[in-house]
Amino acid sequence: MDATTDDTALPPDRPRIDPRRPVALVVGVIATVLFVALRFAVALGGATPLPIDQAWDDAMAALATPVGVILAWVPAIVGGTIGMIVIGVATTIVFLIVRRPWDALNVAASIALVVLIGAPLAAVIARSRPIDSLAETMATSFPSGHTAVATTIAVTLGLILRRRWVWAVGVAWVVLMMWSRTYLHAHWLSDVVAGLLEGVAVATLVWALIDVWRVRRAQRPHAPAA
Repeated sequence: MDATTDDTALPPDRPRIDPRRPVALVVGVIATVLFVALRFAVALGGATPLPIDQAWDDAMAALATPVGVILAWVPAIVGGTIGMIVIGVATTIVFLIVRRPWDALNVAASIALVVLIGAPLAAVIARSRPIDSLAETMATSFPSGHTAVATTIAVTLGLILRRRWVWAVGVAWVVLMMWSRTYLHAHWLSDVVAGLLEGVAVATLVWALIDVWRVRRAQRPHAPAA
């Protein structure tokens, strides 16, 4: 192979293709397909709760305690619109300060995209929340925006930072958020599952796209000196 086209001949300051990219693409596509399938399942039911939704909501009601409600409000507030904007902006700024502009772009683009997709979709589907909701009451239940944004941030940071503890904390945060939203009867179980799938799809596909862009820009031949 010609030395000018061989990846091994690239200067050390030019990034190689991340070997995780194909896996991220496959995961992103699968999550997208599952999200669409769940969307159709909800639509076929007339946006009414699925049997498992009602069973889960009843189980959460049976387990409800004053202390549990207080604990459930913690991730609901931290992961709300204002909380997520603060977290997203702060994370973006940190990456810019440490001179990691691609990672800053990754975080900002992922959060912006998941909101741009989820918010209008929830309004169009107009699925009613459980009648005993302790939080929001607007008919914008599907998908769960809290869960989608939480998942997007968790997966994006996991892919960027490549640390097991980041993945562990991220998974714990997403599970806590899913529990919180159903414990407060703000969402049906299928709503938070949809939010999970949306977040995984957005985070993995945006990360893979930015990796492609980053590598291609870095591998462009430098213009010859005049």
